[in-house]
Amino acid sequence: MNPSARIEAEFAQCVEAFARIHMGADSRELVANLATRAEVVDDGERRYPVSVDDGDAAGNAWVCSPRTTYGDYAIEEAVRYAPSVVAPLLRATGKGLDGLLRRAGIDRAVAINNWWLSTNLYPRWRERSVARLLDRALQRWPTHAVWLRSLNHSQHSNWLAECEALGFTLIPSRQVYLFGDVAESARQRHNLRTDLKLSGKQPRRVRDGDIGPDDYARIAWLYGRLYMDKYSGCNPRYTERFLREWHRAGLLRFDGFRDEAGKLLCVAGVFGFGGTLTTPIVGYDTDQPQRMGLYRLLTATTFERAIAEGQAINFSAGAAEFKRLRGGVPSIEYSAVYAKHLPRATQRALGALSAITRGVGVPIMRKYGL
Repeated sequence: MNPSARIEAEFAQCVEAFARIHMGADSRELVANLATRAEVVDDGERRYPVSVDDGDAAGNAWVCSPRTTYGDYAIEEAVRYAPSVVAPLLRATGKGLDGLLRRAGIDRAVAINNWWLSTNLYPRWRERSVARLLDRALQRWPTHAVWLRSLNHSQHSNWLAECEALGFTLIPSRQVYLFGDVAESARQRHNLRTDLKLSGKQPRRVRDGDIGPDDYARIAWLYGRLYMDKYSGCNPRYTERFLREWHRAGLLRFDGFRDEAGKLLCVAGVFGFGGTLTTPIVGYDTDQPQRMGLYRLLTATTFERAIAEGQAINFSAGAAEFKRLRGGVPSIEYSAVYAKHLPRATQRALGALSAITRGVGVPIMRKYGL
């Protein structure tokens, strides 16, 4: 099988595994704070996972809710990193924006290639990929806006160009950090070399095949300690069932370390296809002293995996300075949304959201390295 065919087969296998797990299941049994419906859409050549939301679920995790993404979650992040003097203005702006988005029904949305993860990876673009997907989506969900998340110009320039040509509105969401040639970064970046050496010296290393049935509850707890308790309740709360089923289906591969008693101390869950890895699951016991460097150890395991497999990494957003020092290249991530078939109020709200995030959000991301 040639490389292109192998990549296509890999993507198709991931989609089929996703469909087996999610279609027909209660989404809240997999992600506790997510009420959505999983479907697949066919563009004539490939099948893609889809999340379908009817706009009637409050408090949905940001990975499926545009209102949470650009309302509560965006304001939380802006207030966390911006100077305290501007926090009241940011909160007031966020409250007004949230009301606008709610009235416009922004959560009545179909998100194509949505894997319910912070970062969605894409297969290779083919001519008219977006046009065919849009046509199928409008036929099946004529009252919903059509979204594609997690697009950046470094990796998805053709996807974004076709979206713009078709009249999608591009809305910035985050600044992500990309690592192309990870082996070269390891040669050039002292911080990364140090992390890799430190990881290699640690006892009680956990590799994917070492994960057993008793570990999934612990992984869910470790992830929750970091992403839910320390960061934001807007993040998806993955359940033990999600982690178990994704791992057994091959969608997630785990790396980590145990303590002396054999209990998982920290863990990273890697998802990837088509030559790129991302780590949607990162968790560690936040009560442990910072000097243990648990986050450094976890990212090192992903770098090790990428080097061994010749893969690139999309390391998502957050920990910006840490990632820059290890060779991460920042790239603004966009959501592309098509709403020309929807009421004018919805279109105006999306246009305003695009203008605000471009005019205010992007400069903040770049200034503070978010």
